[in-house]
Amino acid sequence: MTQTFPVEKLQALRTPFYYYDTDILRQTLDAVDTETQKYPGYHVHYAVKANANPQLLRIINQYGLGIDCVSGGEIQRALQAGFPADKIVFAGVGKSDWEIELGIDNDIFCFNVESIPELHVINQLAAAKGKQANVCFRINPDVGAHTHAHITTGLAENKFGIAMADMETVIHLAQSLPCVNYKGLHFHIGSQILQMDDFAALAHRVNQLQDRLEAQGIQTEIINVGGGLGIDYEEPLAHPVPNFRDYFATYHQLLRLRPHQTLHFELGRAIVGQCGALITRVNYVKQGAAKQFAIVDAGMTDLIRPALYGAHHRILNLTSDQPQETYDVVGPICESSDVFDKDITLPRTQRGDLLALLSAGAYGEIMASSYNCRPLPVGYLSEEL
Repeated sequence: MTQTFPVEKLQALRTPFYYYDTDILRQTLDAVDTETQKYPGYHVHYAVKANANPQLLRIINQYGLGIDCVSGGEIQRALQAGFPADKIVFAGVGKSDWEIELGIDNDIFCFNVESIPELHVINQLAAAKGKQANVCFRINPDVGAHTHAHITTGLAENKFGIAMADMETVIHLAQSLPCVNYKGLHFHIGSQILQMDDFAALAHRVNQLQDRLEAQGIQTEIINVGGGLGIDYEEPLAHPVPNFRDYFATYHQLLRLRPHQTLHFELGRAIVGQCGALITRVNYVKQGAAKQFAIVDAGMTDLIRPALYGAHHRILNLTSDQPQETYDVVGPICESSDVFDKDITLPRTQRGDLLALLSAGAYGEIMASSYNCRPLPVGYLSEEL
């Protein structure tokens, strides 16, 4: 199945907006379910930071996934969408007191703790409420990932996690505190990873750390390897569903999971990335001295990834079948970085044509801003049009 566009219906809507093909989303969720069913004890938590559209969350919840949150607002959004609190994991390097209290009040599954000061705060806030909080420790495994520097998170130089050298110290500390329960270890090495070797390296590192803990008699119930599986931005129509088979099989083959342990994943982009497209209309075609520009009504306020990361999104002209010409596709924002792509070929484009920027279901709508006092883009589901 590939993504399709009901062009006549889309033309009637005010641009720019996000269009979500729920057939692709459900096909992706089916693939996740099929692969995880092969391995008892595997649990997937959807990383809501990728896309918090309430209608998409409703569909994801129907498939029984847990949810991974990195803010109090995301916890609230998850609860509103119907996700059980006992399937919510709460990560993040800078949790505020009110966010921690929200998690404690709702008896969430686990806090992924990133520092000793955070551990003490969770213990204090739980004690004040007469409760105990489950904690996993995010360990920085010093494992690199073949991805953009801005979304690599597992190196020693990154702000995330606790150093491996401090692992036993923080676990012993947690075991001494009255209002936290040590449950396990959490890892995350980065995002948009396509090489299984990176996940293999993480699996080997987890094995080493587990051996260290067991040598000291420390039992661990939960291993959480985060997410990071990427999607095909170059050929999204040919590969609408990521390679979940090899992803989960890599951990199954290489990670020495103990019989009493469960393995948890936090996938975001891989679940929603390919189902979404940013739909924009051409305002003007401008012939410059050395360039031809297709100036559209969407900008970096609607999809910031190209400006922020130099990210590539395949662009289609949905309303032209004319001969190919070369364009820079740019937005209306008063910034030189407001460029979606340069020197790409599209069917001859004119004012009013509808363009689709593919693979925009993750980190698109959720990262939109109102810079230049622009309205936030709306999201539409295919099943509702």
